[in-house]
Amino acid sequence: MRRSLAFPARLRRAAGVCLAASVVIGGPVEGQSRLRSEVDTTLITVGDRITLTVEVEHGADASVVWPDSLDLSPFEVLGARLRSTTTEGDRATSVADFSLTAFELGALEVPSFEVELLRADGEREVLRTDRFGIEVSSVGADETGDIREIRGPLAIPISPVRVAVWALLLMALGAALWAALRRWRDSRVPAAPVELAPPPRPAHEVALEALERLAASPLLERGEVKEFHIEASEILRRYVEAVFLVPALEMTTGEIMDGLERAEAPGEARLRLRRLLDQCDLVKFAKVRPDADGSGAVVDLGREIVELSIGWVPRDARAADVGLEQPAGPAVEDERERTAVVAPSGEGEA
Repeated sequence: MRRSLAFPARLRRAAGVCLAASVVIGGPVEGQSRLRSEVDTTLITVGDRITLTVEVEHGADASVVWPDSLDLSPFEVLGARLRSTTTEGDRATSVADFSLTAFELGALEVPSFEVELLRADGEREVLRTDRFGIEVSSVGADETGDIREIRGPLAIPISPVRVAVWALLLMALGAALWAALRRWRDSRVPAAPVELAPPPRPAHEVALEALERLAASPLLERGEVKEFHIEASEILRRYVEAVFLVPALEMTTGEIMDGLERAEAPGEARLRLRRLLDQCDLVKFAKVRPDADGSGAVVDLGREIVELSIGWVPRDARAADVGLEQPAGPAVEDERERTAVVAPSGEGEA
């Protein structure tokens, strides 16, 4: 019997509504944001691609934070493409295209996911896409037929290559044991006096030199866009750990931004770091491939972040400079902090 490829009436009506009208969140009121999402088709065969387009209209002073990674099971995300943001007056539009596919048969559903909007004042808004019904059919013309017999296990013959591999493994194990024994013997000998290492270099010098080496590297010429963005992300994460004491190498982008907010890092530096990490995450997880100018802009953005935070002093250190050894109540503490910022050094207690 040939399998029917007719789309169920209920899903066909739901899909028609999804394609005819986009999802709007926030309403068209001026100053608010709204999100529209749509798919280019609702009927595919196994392995075909679907394009899910998500469009966010927002204020020109805000930025869209796309997800670090997407789980749209039962669909698989093949890639994502972030279009250039268009601005008209005080309104801007950000658009992203996600390429999906499915390897299951039947009526499936593309789940919704969250898109975060970050305004210039630090306020955040969460928008959600709509869900879409997709019918996935088989590419085979006839799925009827007898079930074949299960094949028996295949014997693996012992070959000289396999014997050589085991011999090499035993030799490597013996070499490792010998090296461990030698290190143990050397550890019993009194160690020579250790010379003190020079003081560490300032974190901003290390970060700027690393960015210069990355900009001069041949990664982009060889087409290694993903490796280029991974290195840029690690340079800025190490800088954040050294300056703001936030363990950025062990955190996601959202956790890093929360840690910098608690550390009272400069607001402009936080916004630019968010843009840099978002682009690196899209290249690493969503397989976005920006052009050479877009990739080179990551290095320029990293330099700006470092220059904006040079000379930043933690809040505890600022309090220590004006003699705040113990808290003296909310009102007195706020007054002393204002005095420490306004008065020159040495005049705060005059």
